[in-house]
Amino acid sequence: MKLTPGKLNKYLMIKLPSAWLTGVRVISIDNEKCLVGVRHRWINQNPFNSMYFAVQAMAAELSTGALVMTHIQNSGKKISMLVAQNKSVFIKKATGRIQFICNEGHLISGAIEQALTTGEGQTFWMRSRGIDEDGVEVSTFDFEWTIKAKG
Repeated sequence: MKLTPGKLNKYLMIKLPSAWLTGVRVISIDNEKCLVGVRHRWINQNPFNSMYFAVQAMAAELSTGALVMTHIQNSGKKISMLVAQNKSVFIKKATGRIQFICNEGHLISGAIEQALTTGEGQTFWMRSRGIDEDGVEVSTFDFEWTIKAKG
């Protein structure tokens, strides 16, 4: 079963309802990049009339994690995945529609291959950039993913 935006958004509704309720949605995904969007609204705002940082983090993490899930699924193997740490930088108030893009799918295949070959866990960093409707970067998130072959 190929991961599609529709399937990932249904997954959000069932497994990550806080992301679903705040408006986080996968727009597009392929093996190299994932685009996730969220609009600043009352339910996801902070007291400063911009998008709450945690909502941005959910969207950014999804843009990287969905790529990891895609590559794991493509491998046909049982592999666990988990965020070990993250870093973020907030550049500008996030208002309007924000799109988080990760185009680092190329980093995942090598790590999966190493995990399967060595049987040891592997880690790698992936970046997601939050861009507003004017094309201005509002935030950047880096996630360190860990993967390990099961069984």
